[in-house]
Amino acid sequence: MKTTFIRLLTACLVLSSSVFAQMPPVVPIWDANKVTLGLHKVATDIYAIIPTTAETETTKGIPQATTGGFIVGDKGVLLIEVMMTKRLYDQEVKLIRLVTDKPIIYAVNTSDHGDHCFSNYLLPPSTRIIQNEFARNNLSKNYDGIKTFMVGLFGTGREIENTIFRTADIVIPKNSDLKVDMGGGKIVELLNISPAQSQADLFVWMPNQKIFWAGNPFIAESPAIPWLFDGVFLEPVVNLKKVYDFLPDDATIIPGHGRITNKAGIKYTIDYVEKLKIEVEAAVDKGLSLEQTKTAVPMKEFDKGYVLFNWLHYNFNLPNAYKDISNNKNK
Repeated sequence: MKTTFIRLLTACLVLSSSVFAQMPPVVPIWDANKVTLGLHKVATDIYAIIPTTAETETTKGIPQATTGGFIVGDKGVLLIEVMMTKRLYDQEVKLIRLVTDKPIIYAVNTSDHGDHCFSNYLLPPSTRIIQNEFARNNLSKNYDGIKTFMVGLFGTGREIENTIFRTADIVIPKNSDLKVDMGGGKIVELLNISPAQSQADLFVWMPNQKIFWAGNPFIAESPAIPWLFDGVFLEPVVNLKKVYDFLPDDATIIPGHGRITNKAGIKYTIDYVEKLKIEVEAAVDKGLSLEQTKTAVPMKEFDKGYVLFNWLHYNFNLPNAYKDISNNKNK
């Protein structure tokens, strides 16, 4: 079972061969058949869509389902995240229809992970889907593998198998952005600052209202740590700090998988990756092996009850940090 799962995941997302060292401690990580999504008004015509459990469970270290949101503009709606399954997509649409009967004219996927984009096929044909360039290309080449990966993480019987690939209509190249004017001062900036978790990252920023959808790079506030399992570390450290420094102190932050927070609430992610970089650099300078580094760098000050801490820290974050730092040292 374990060997099959590793092979499956390695083939799915075109990640490095060392990415998945073991099954996650909880499968499914969260259950798409049980998630209920709730509506949160953030500002006039601007809404977050958050799992109803997020308010009480985020700070307890319990992983949450995908967050999203929408902006109601003069001519229609810009939707952020379409979710993984029809059940969750249908909940989104019902929440939108509580507010407006305007059509969904744009749908933004902040990642190529299925919980952000698999329900694209359920959107009206007229909706224009927006992704970063890598996300579009990876999904078009590897959709079936990514689907298998998501089934592996979230279990069978959750409608994942029924999803159908639908390509993006608008793509944003790396280090580029796109501004969408929804009218009435609602400017939406889509920022391809990647990799911050993966090469497929896309951030959503509303400068006039100071509202930011952070996606997977900022999973949630403490005690959650980042999911750096896409084979890279040093680039995400730089880009996470770039994004953090760019945000004003009074910004409203909607993390990828947690309750609404603020800039101080996502500082834990920055503190973790920066400390991990310092400690792994010290281990590499001492000539420690990867296994010795795992023993030397437990990062216990960040192990504050997040359910997935050991799985992420020892199998992905630390090994990717060790790989990147070792390779950089040997250049």
